[in-house]
Amino acid sequence: MTQLPTGPVAAEIARRLTAALLPTRLAVIDDSEKHRGHAGHDGAGESHFTVEVESPAFIGQNRVARQRAVNHALGDLLRDKVHALAIKATAPGE
Repeated sequence: MTQLPTGPVAAEIARRLTAALLPTRLAVIDDSEKHRGHAGHDGAGESHFTVEVESPAFIGQNRVARQRAVNHALGDLLRDKVHALAIKATAPGE
């Protein structure tokens, strides 16, 4: 199951995670509105996200390794476009 992203940054997050991790489930949730008035929220949206990704690539990996894999897949987006990212990374069956 995949939750379709609604904006261009969310779509790019989904594209990169799909290419890098071949997820069996992926949800990219734009949490930006919840952070209105906080640091990193410029009013344009698409600055704060939660990703829920289930992938066979995570089998045998600990939480830190899984988060590093997500961060690596997103690369420059985390530096240039995304202010905050919450990651829920699981292997199938967890």
